[in-house]
Amino acid sequence: MILKFSNMKFITTALLSIITFMPLFAQYGGGEANPQLQTHQQALEDFQANRFGLFIHWGPVALRGEEISWSRGKAIPVAEYDNLYHEFNPVLFDAAEWVKTAVDAGMKYIVLTSKHHDGFCLWDSKFTEYDMSNSPYQQGVIDALADECKKQGIELGFYYSVCDWHHPDYPVDYPYPANGARSGSYSDHPEAEAKMDRYITYMKNQLKELVDNYDPFVIWFDGEWEWAWTHEMGMDLYQYLRGLKNDLLINNRVDKGRRGMSGITESSIYAGDFATPEQEIGKFDNNNPWETCMTIGTQWAWKPNDKLKSSEECLQTLIRTVGGDGNLLFNVGPMPDGRIEQRQQDLLQEMGDWLKINGEAVYGTRGGPFLPTDYMVSTRKDQKIYLHLFSLPENQLHLPFKKGVKIQKAYLLNGGGSLEASQQKDGSIEIQFPDGLPEQAATVVVLELNKPSTDLEIIERIRY
Repeated sequence: MILKFSNMKFITTALLSIITFMPLFAQYGGGEANPQLQTHQQALEDFQANRFGLFIHWGPVALRGEEISWSRGKAIPVAEYDNLYHEFNPVLFDAAEWVKTAVDAGMKYIVLTSKHHDGFCLWDSKFTEYDMSNSPYQQGVIDALADECKKQGIELGFYYSVCDWHHPDYPVDYPYPANGARSGSYSDHPEAEAKMDRYITYMKNQLKELVDNYDPFVIWFDGEWEWAWTHEMGMDLYQYLRGLKNDLLINNRVDKGRRGMSGITESSIYAGDFATPEQEIGKFDNNNPWETCMTIGTQWAWKPNDKLKSSEECLQTLIRTVGGDGNLLFNVGPMPDGRIEQRQQDLLQEMGDWLKINGEAVYGTRGGPFLPTDYMVSTRKDQKIYLHLFSLPENQLHLPFKKGVKIQKAYLLNGGGSLEASQQKDGSIEIQFPDGLPEQAATVVVLELNKPSTDLEIIERIRY
């Protein structure tokens, strides 16, 4: 079998690696301390079916247009950063508009930074005064957002930072101490162990507030890399949260299982339900659940005149992620007054317009059977394969299939009509594109089969 375009500069060999499609994921959950506590499979399957979500990084730092948390003590002096909330009054915040922006983009869920590394809380928490209720706005924003998500039929989850550089009981003075000098190492601090015990109690109290009051579908952790947070703490926190809500999803950053920015949770050791590659599209993986998180611009929080991704780049990021069998959590940073910048809204709307026509090839699909290439990715569900074509050097596409797989119909998903597809004796097919591809970021071709598409093996093309 071969996978090729006619007259391509590269060739493929008849030697192909065949990877059996596995509809069930490796067993994740509570880590080695809790082998009986496995990921809630239905919640995970529902999450993957949604495929596309909105990440929102927001807080008082938007007043300065610098990166959230990381600018503390660097671009902005610590004392100034920690007091920005006294100026934070987002009078144009409209939860209905935020949710509508996500819905119009074709997104199925929202994840909001309830507390980032700087420790500021976007809800009215009983356990701290460093929150929205003590800003000039005088109230949290999560209540309104949760209500709107229910009204508009979209799921809500929360990012929550393990580290907290503002809290007095978090024993790491990082990244930039109050005197402006960068910490040279993670040396032990006095009473570090006792402080962490108190801090973990604070975390659990706040997380229980979020779970009890807003019923999130996911808690998305970050900041687990610092020495103060241990593997044992991660497994304990995972168990605690699943005790509050059994179908709650929890990412791999609750524990120490992340390997760099594209790590995979090791199910037999670390706690967590899915992996979280950051600012990059994850590699094809249909055995380990994953979600790419990526910014629409150059930083997570709002930045004036930030350079945004092009419309084509935004859309192809989504398509390539889904073709790799992952979800995309695409980030915007609202402005200081509470509005999502119009440029960002326009880009999201263009993604939504494409999904209105082609969403069948995204929602509820799995990646494959063809591994991603520079010109194409594929998705599948039921008895259909969806070919997402970014380019087509020739007006013909040659694809391998095993004998016994019959292509009953081939057509363009955008209503462009049927395509001529001839099947060879070895099972492979040739699809003709007499007029080339329409001028758009991606063209979707549907292949209707005589059997379930998820029964097909995944084909890895060897290239040299």
